[in-house]
Amino acid sequence: MTRRELVAQIQKKQSFLCVGLDPELEKIPSHLLSFDDPLFEFNKRIIDATAPYAVAYKPNTAFYEVLGSKGWESFEKTVNYIPKDCFIIADAKRGDIGNTASAYAKAFFVNLPCDAVTVAPYMGKDSVLPFLSFPGKWAIVLGLTSNEGANDFQLMEDSNGNSLYLQVIEKMKAWGEIDNLMFVVGATKASKLEEIRKIVPEHFLLVPGVGAQGGSLQEVFEFGAINDCGLLVNASRSIIYAGNEADFDVEAKKEALKIQSEMALYLQRLAF
Repeated sequence: MTRRELVAQIQKKQSFLCVGLDPELEKIPSHLLSFDDPLFEFNKRIIDATAPYAVAYKPNTAFYEVLGSKGWESFEKTVNYIPKDCFIIADAKRGDIGNTASAYAKAFFVNLPCDAVTVAPYMGKDSVLPFLSFPGKWAIVLGLTSNEGANDFQLMEDSNGNSLYLQVIEKMKAWGEIDNLMFVVGATKASKLEEIRKIVPEHFLLVPGVGAQGGSLQEVFEFGAINDCGLLVNASRSIIYAGNEADFDVEAKKEALKIQSEMALYLQRLAF
């Protein structure tokens, strides 16, 4: 999906919501366990319920890989079920180099209909460039994450007081273009978005952490939005686990609609 196509969906749905499809067998409604593929059945109903309000979906591969080949089958069925007008992010956080990175890119971009893959940049340019060589596909590179461990490296400062994550983003922005390279910035670090925007004023940002992790959607928009929005805000647990009974999809729909309605108010401020 191109940037223009993604922005068109944001305008059409008045939403920049990304739904994280991170199902766990222990957490999904128990009646689904009688299905041949409980994860896919869960995801299918979540997708059906939230598709009018979401412009993107982000299944984290870990929740499928943990179940072996059957789990990967659930992942494949899920990404193939997602509507074609939605942006599909494989949250795989790949980070290897050379022909290995190329193989990862082909796995998601050639064999599967994914539009983007999350990538860890620690090994440098070699680990990112292979994902940028596919027209209409995106690399979403870790910039500033919302986990506690972000303090271990990302927030370290050099002798001039420059944080490592800012140096990483500054370096990476030259590797791709604004229509194939995004950055991950955690919603719980929303106050940092202002300084990040000084470095990447036109790139899209994927912002996880709104919802169960307590990030503020209003702050994310205030600090991070640009003329064509430039944001995909992810919510996972707060939507997919909004209910745990037979009508779990109805509860998920309510939560997605609630977030989309707030997003629509913010988007009215943009002239796009």
